Amino acid sequence: MKNNKIMLNYLILAVFILLFSFNNNVAKAQINTTLNFNPNRILEDGELLNYSSMDLAEIQNFLKNKGSYLSNYSTANTYGDVKTAAEIIYDASHNNYDCDGVKNLLSDKPSEAEKQAKCKKITTVNPKFLLVLLQKEASLVTDSSPSQGRLDWATGYGCPDSWVCNPYYKGFGKQVNSASLQFLAYMQEPQNYGFKMGQTYIAKDKYGILKSTARAITDGDYNTIINSPSMVSVTPENQATAALYNYTPHIFNGNYNTYKLFNDYFPKVSRLYPDGSIIQAEGDPRVWLIASGKKKPFANWSAFASRFHPSQIVKVSSEELQNYPLGDEIKFANYSIVQTPDKKIYLLVNKEKKQIISTTVFKKIGFNSEEIEPATVEDLASYSLGKAITATSTYVTGALLQDSKTGEIFYVENGVRSLVDKVLLNIKYLGQKITKKTTKELSAYTITTPILLDDGALVRTTNYPTIYLISNGQKRAFTSDEVFNKLNYNTANIIPVTSQFLYNYSQGEPIK
Repeated sequence: MKNNKIMLNYLILAVFILLFSFNNNVAKAQINTTLNFNPNRILEDGELLNYSSMDLAEIQNFLKNKGSYLSNYSTANTYGDVKTAAEIIYDASHNNYDCDGVKNLLSDKPSEAEKQAKCKKITTVNPKFLLVLLQKEASLVTDSSPSQGRLDWATGYGCPDSWVCNPYYKGFGKQVNSASLQFLAYMQEPQNYGFKMGQTYIAKDKYGILKSTARAITDGDYNTIINSPSMVSVTPENQATAALYNYTPHIFNGNYNTYKLFNDYFPKVSRLYPDGSIIQAEGDPRVWLIASGKKKPFANWSAFASRFHPSQIVKVSSEELQNYPLGDEIKFANYSIVQTPDKKIYLLVNKEKKQIISTTVFKKIGFNSEEIEPATVEDLASYSLGKAITATSTYVTGALLQDSKTGEIFYVENGVRSLVDKVLLNIKYLGQKITKKTTKELSAYTITTPILLDDGALVRTTNYPTIYLISNGQKRAFTSDEVFNKLNYNTANIIPVTSQFLYNYSQGEPIK
């Protein structure tokens, strides 16, 4: 009996050693998966800020294909309105509002409808990133039955390490929206946060923990650190990487997971042409807009000509064209009037659909019923809802007004005015009449951000040789004239601008 006990103890010990050896090998294998992971450059700035990477339907389809509980989940958004999870994610990227300086708000907490009508709309971060964040923080992309607690603290916002969560931020809608605004703040105001681009954070104890403002940045045990010397310190090479550490100050159990999930969910394909490019394959009559990494076909010439000039078309190989997934068709010309099956009529202006609230208003403005084109809900899915057109709306199709005293020129549309740089007059407003108004008359219109060049424009300042492509509202520099020429862009399309005008655009990733 005693010998049997001894034998049993040996067997237990052998199994323990085998399991320990197995788990140790698994740990090493997991460590080795990080070899392609650069903790100094986890995500590109342009990728983090690419808010237009997915439309509402694509977000919903992504959740559905992953079997996510969120694909059928509806709850209150940050304003208290009930929306689907996909709508909350989409709105967090595309439809936030800046109400600073707006004096006629009805309360300190205006509704979403009031913000739409009175405040400046702003965009934040990539919805792909928000999906990754939801998975990293609460496994909500893949979980078909999450707890209410994980839904309520979906992005971990307001829940600092080793501290209680702030109840103000409880709720899926608040979590998603707050996280999106926080990352925008990290990108726009990096000086206000602990981890900064270009600064090095070094391990200070046996666990290889990196410190900044007394916060740990690395998870993992001593073996992990000594087996991965490159993980002992971190020097963020761009703002996006610094932002990730500010939000989650951990390499392995935090930002390595962000890196891995992003690449698993949205693998990169080699594509030469950035968003905003107009391309056409040799021998193919179709013209395509590259947007959100997809090729979007123009349904007809008027849809193209109302937005771009034929000289902007870049010839590419048919092989290059095949690298881009197919996006939605660009069906309508800019300033088209369309009617949906529910009989609502919209004026399409750039990326917005503006509802004309009644047939009386429609006729008063002077529109013709013969101009109305039928449109499905799917046709208009990529358009955000703009300010409604009412009986009191002015200049609904836009007008150029000049201050008779200062000489400043404004583009006025539907009660809002935007400053127009003179360089734009022969580009966006060629041949349009300019009407002089007094400063007092112009003050009746709400002022918003200046008019800028559209995506796809090529620019260069008059005092510096670098050529930029405007892409997703950013200026992206060609690294050399050789790169510019190799991609078949046309020098005749380069618009000379002042450095002050170019300053309106944030710096995007260079085009290599």
